[in-house]
Amino acid sequence: MSSPVLFLMSTGPDGTTAFAPADPSAPHLRVDDLGATRGDGIFESVNVVGGVAQSLRHHLDRFARSAAMVDLPAPDATAWAVALKQAVAAHDPVPELLVKLIMTRGVEGSGVPTGWVHAFVAADHTRERAEGIDVLALERAYPSDVMTRAPWLLQGAKTLSYALNMAALRHARARGAHDVVFLASDGEVLEGPNSTVVAVFGDRWVTTPPELGILEGTTQGRAFDFAQQRGDRTEIGRVGLADLHSADALWLVSSGRLSAPVRSVDGTPRPVDVVLSAELLQHLLTVHD
Repeated sequence: MSSPVLFLMSTGPDGTTAFAPADPSAPHLRVDDLGATRGDGIFESVNVVGGVAQSLRHHLDRFARSAAMVDLPAPDATAWAVALKQAVAAHDPVPELLVKLIMTRGVEGSGVPTGWVHAFVAADHTRERAEGIDVLALERAYPSDVMTRAPWLLQGAKTLSYALNMAALRHARARGAHDVVFLASDGEVLEGPNSTVVAVFGDRWVTTPPELGILEGTTQGRAFDFAQQRGDRTEIGRVGLADLHSADALWLVSSGRLSAPVRSVDGTPRPVDVVLSAELLQHLLTVHD
């Protein structure tokens, strides 16, 4: 197993950002860091295939949007990008890496954020990518317009506060499913705990709008590029629970797993387009941004 690579962020007196390599097996985070005590921070997970970071600009843009939503200092995109590329270069060559960009509010009372770039071997998702996954549709208990009605709930920001997401995944796995699709309280399909929903109806590919309080998917954007290359139509549109059952193809897509076809929803089997799923996965694994 290849060793992970870690770069730690420092902030100069003038607010400039720098990164330096550090021992990933040594302790670095203080116990009073607000990222640890309150989950007060943001992150991005960047997939690296064959040494090339995928959708890096999109990830950095989303990182900046999350920072703005939680009132953290704007990340220096150039510094973070350089640190990511240095971490990838320092890691042993492997087919796939996952690189996490993390920034917290820092030690309580310091006013100085904590940040790091962590590169490690991605989990093996071969089986899920090939055989598909079973999902449960679970209510998130927010209306679909929560982002405009209650922006303080931070829907649409990629924060470290993942306790509810992980609880939903544990709930699903205790019932024999692999993953979750969240529904708004008014029935609109939202997203997975760490994935984006992509559905195909004929030659029309659809994903749910970020305005519903979900993250704008990076891998979803690359999936839509593939659809457009095929000559299919792509659409940001609303999807209901019935659509999850009736879609000709359905995936949960994410930076780490890339694309996993959904083979059942709430225990009801649904068809998997094996050929199309394989072509999509091949695109995500081989076509660089």
